[in-house]
Amino acid sequence: MKLTNLITDTDCYLFGNGTHYQIYEKLGAHPIIYKGTKGVYFAVWAPHAKSVSLVGDFNDWDPKKTPMMAISDSGIYEVFIPKMKEGELYKYAITTQSGQVIFKADPYATYSQVRPETASVVANISKLKWTDKKWIEKRQATDWKKAPVSIYEVHPGSWKYHEDGTWYTYRELAVELADYVKSMGYTHVELMGIAEHPFDGSWGYQVTGYYAPTARYGEPKDFAYFVDYMHKKGIGVILDWVPAHFPKDAHGLADFDGQATYEYADTRKGEHPDWGTKVFDYAKTEVSNFLIANALYWVEKFHIDALRVDAVASMLYLDYGRKEGEWVPNMYGGHENLEAIEFLKHLNSIMAKRNPGTEIIAEESTAWPQVTTAPEDGGLGFGFKWNMGWMHDFLDYMKQDPIYRKFSHNKMTFGMTYATSENFILVLSHDEVVHLKCSMLEKMPGLEDDKFANLKVAYTFYMGHPGKKLLFMGQDFAQRREWSEERELDWYLLDDPRHLDMQNYFKGLLKLYKKYSALYALDYSWDGFEWINADDGDRSIFSFVRQSTKNSTKLLFVMNFTPVERPDYKVGVPKRGKYTRILDTQNGYIDKPGTAETYTAKKEECDGKEYSIEYPLPAYGAAVFKFR
Repeated sequence: MKLTNLITDTDCYLFGNGTHYQIYEKLGAHPIIYKGTKGVYFAVWAPHAKSVSLVGDFNDWDPKKTPMMAISDSGIYEVFIPKMKEGELYKYAITTQSGQVIFKADPYATYSQVRPETASVVANISKLKWTDKKWIEKRQATDWKKAPVSIYEVHPGSWKYHEDGTWYTYRELAVELADYVKSMGYTHVELMGIAEHPFDGSWGYQVTGYYAPTARYGEPKDFAYFVDYMHKKGIGVILDWVPAHFPKDAHGLADFDGQATYEYADTRKGEHPDWGTKVFDYAKTEVSNFLIANALYWVEKFHIDALRVDAVASMLYLDYGRKEGEWVPNMYGGHENLEAIEFLKHLNSIMAKRNPGTEIIAEESTAWPQVTTAPEDGGLGFGFKWNMGWMHDFLDYMKQDPIYRKFSHNKMTFGMTYATSENFILVLSHDEVVHLKCSMLEKMPGLEDDKFANLKVAYTFYMGHPGKKLLFMGQDFAQRREWSEERELDWYLLDDPRHLDMQNYFKGLLKLYKKYSALYALDYSWDGFEWINADDGDRSIFSFVRQSTKNSTKLLFVMNFTPVERPDYKVGVPKRGKYTRILDTQNGYIDKPGTAETYTAKKEECDGKEYSIEYPLPAYGAAVFKFR
């Protein structure tokens, strides 16, 4: 029968124009009451199809039994199935122009079968329950750039296992993960692999169900519970989001209706040779709409606080991962993907307009300018950018034998030459502890005690350097093995005093970070940072000051990256007065009254400063002093 008032001419117009920001409420599967009858309404966009039908258990998966009706020339097909309930499995049987029948999962499905099964599942996300109104109100008034942001990056399927080797559910994970994050002092969790994906080894970066929280850990309502619980505990939730590419799995988006639909038709633009994946056609308004509405969906329907966009560089450059002759220049002869640039500007603009207090973060690994500048000022409009350059320099320096570090001293200082050019997040992510790159601990040089000492001073530099923070799970207690999605973290290491000490030390750094606005309020202003000595390469010692408002507490950082003790170390200070040591690598964060040692500045020139303090700087020693 012909359906009325479900998908209107206005819906079709907006979708065709790329501006139907809640198209997911029209396309996909939706339990409704239609003309007094309960059932499920289905709609799918398949513009090249000869015909489309719905198949599932309800009709024995027979493509002939339930044809769908085309809505004018929109490319959309629809059908209403009376008496169908939630939990039904379904797919679309699409007859291509060549007469072949292919079976596809629903691009707008909100729930899917657990891999290796591939059918979509009818779900009703209009019934999600929320108790986080106060969190959302607070979020709307929060400026992330002036707030402490310390992110714990998590792969839910390998954080912890049950004793029988099974995954935690979203609800189980919520409780234990929130307890851990709160006890450590992180402000946010960033989740890998939430959108549905068929292959565990892709870590969720090859998505087949963009609107479906993976069924590995539960239903959509369970994922909503996870987010709501995190907010109740004062923890923000960031999702990894992958609009750069998608896999070629037969049930997914690739050649959706028998030919290129979601991807570029020209394989020189539509395929990534390195990854074996398809590239979205950002010039198609319906494809752009699919992705932008998806970003809004996670924020508006699942209350996500931020999205981290994966592989932005691969979107921006037409020649990314391609050799000469394997790519097509843009209309001006350049290698910039103009459609992707406009897509990103549109995405960031509409997210900021509709959802103040949320952020979109770019994983962008090149020197593309103005990534975090507003589109109206010529930028891409992201809120933040991962600082990949800093990360590579930092890790290259830390891997070196201390005797050679003096020759790479500039690797630790170079980051400050561009630190205010973007709104950076300093990342030590999952990508740096896989594929024979070693865990953070095993990157460190020397014998066992040297490795732990190196990692402590490294983390101190990381926490003091301008930029928001991200650390991958396990690295805060010095995980030894590289990360693998096939096993849980090595929590048993916490029975070893050295690993427990590392965890407590990092916990102290996070406590220090959140307590003092000097470490976050002016991350992107030169007013928030001052080198004391950036040039002590021969001794591999760095010292700097972090500050915020004029009258707030300031922090002096001193870090020794060699095993040489300096018992009479002198450091210049900005002014006379008292300098209280509130953290060091021997004692961690010192927050008990009367236990912190205080030094009075003497009028003795050092590091170009009129005043200085003198104290014993241990081998691989780091210390933080507070002063006003």
